[in-house]
Amino acid sequence: MAQNKLLYSVGKVVCMPIFKLLYRFRTVNADKLPSEGGVIIACNHLSYSDPPLLGLSAKRRLYFMAKSELFRNKFFGALIRALGAFPVERGAGDGKAIKTGEDLIREGNVMTIFIEGGRTKTGELMRPRSGCALVAQQMQVPVVPACITVVGKTKSIFSKRKIEFGDPLTPQQLGLTVDGGRRELKDASNMIMGEIRKMRERALHEYHKG
Repeated sequence: MAQNKLLYSVGKVVCMPIFKLLYRFRTVNADKLPSEGGVIIACNHLSYSDPPLLGLSAKRRLYFMAKSELFRNKFFGALIRALGAFPVERGAGDGKAIKTGEDLIREGNVMTIFIEGGRTKTGELMRPRSGCALVAQQMQVPVVPACITVVGKTKSIFSKRKIEFGDPLTPQQLGLTVDGGRRELKDASNMIMGEIRKMRERALHEYHKG
């Protein structure tokens, strides 16, 4: 799929001061994301601001799986497609979306997946879905866990946020083999979510400690 590189770059320049003002976000360990080659970012999902926050925090251009409902409006759908999003039918085992993600990784891009499969309504982490592990299994590429943590008043949509990237997890570390089964995917998904949980707990501890 084609991403409009100029629009993406201009969007970062325009959005950076706005998002810094609104969310006062801080990025930690952005250099953990490999500088080249196909890779997956697996992140938790709090709000609609998550994709731009990740895009602003990462040095590389990102591609995103996004719920198909966002593409119903033709104008908005065309805009987010140009910025690197593509639709996925949630809960349907969307083979077309999986293939699109695999093609992007094969071309050396960064594929971003919200591992919970949707936004949390409580602010707490939800059960991980297996889509991220499935793509990593089939493509044999590393997964970089990432965590967005609200570190201010949780009831405010403009609370401070911390965006942290973790160490890349190789398929070998995740126990993923090309011909592995569902148990492999479940264990790998839980391992990735475990790293996200550690980052979240660390961010909240630092905030409450002052």
